[in-house]
Amino acid sequence: MVLLKIAAMVGGAGLAVVVAPAVLAAVGFTAGGVAAGSVAAKMMSAAAVANGGGVAAGSAVAALQSAGAAGLPILATAVVAGVGGAAGAVAGLFK
Repeated sequence: MVLLKIAAMVGGAGLAVVVAPAVLAAVGFTAGGVAAGSVAAKMMSAAAVANGGGVAAGSAVAALQSAGAAGLPILATAVVAGVGGAAGAVAGLFK
């Protein structure tokens, strides 16, 4: 039973790290910039309107675009893995 829970945690962590870049691209944060008409474009537009015409450096939209263009930095990868591992642990409790 413990091994099943550990496997669920490790699997969740690994899956989250692999899936995160695909999710970023799917919502429009791509290596070539924000995709026109995407969820990311709507987020960027809302952020620009709220900030008086520009997207603030360090904002969530800027960080997501950076991750979409260059990949997740090590700290973000660790956070994504931790969340995926926690989700896997919770899922493992119900088996």
